Amino acid sequence: MTRDIVKKRVRDILDEYLEANNHRKTSERYAILDAVYDMKGHFSLDELGVALEEKNFRVSRATLYNAMRLFIELRLVVRHRFIGQTKYEGCYNNEDHIHQICTLCGTVTEVDSPEIVDAIKNTKFHRFRRDGFSLYIYGICSRCQATLSRQRSKFLTQKQLKNSHKSK
Repeated sequence: MTRDIVKKRVRDILDEYLEANNHRKTSERYAILDAVYDMKGHFSLDELGVALEEKNFRVSRATLYNAMRLFIELRLVVRHRFIGQTKYEGCYNNEDHIHQICTLCGTVTEVDSPEIVDAIKNTKFHRFRRDGFSLYIYGICSRCQATLSRQRSKFLTQKQLKNSHKSK
């Protein structure tokens, strides 16, 4: 589904909600929603604010928070709490996904695993209707593993040199 089609559908969902609940259709809400669906991957509220400013559209932090709360309620946005940080992402047409999170550098990447998705879809839940899922897998990325290996090698080399000087 193209980005334009997704943006039209999420705008329609917002329209229906605002009309049904007699809320105003503000330009801020639509600008924030468009910016959310223009973002690539996960983003913070600060990053979203910067993206809006780059489009010459300034909104207060309170407006951002309120809009995001509404979008979460409408299931247009999902909020993630990764290690020490809150990130968001547009979730229309992307309900099921898996994240791998490096516990050292905090890098978050999405993993494609049809086997896990199928296993969860085929799970029978007790008195519960599943709408979507996010799975978080914590570990250490290859870049951090390489850094740790270099640090360990350096430490061991220094320790060996120190011990060889002591034995002389």
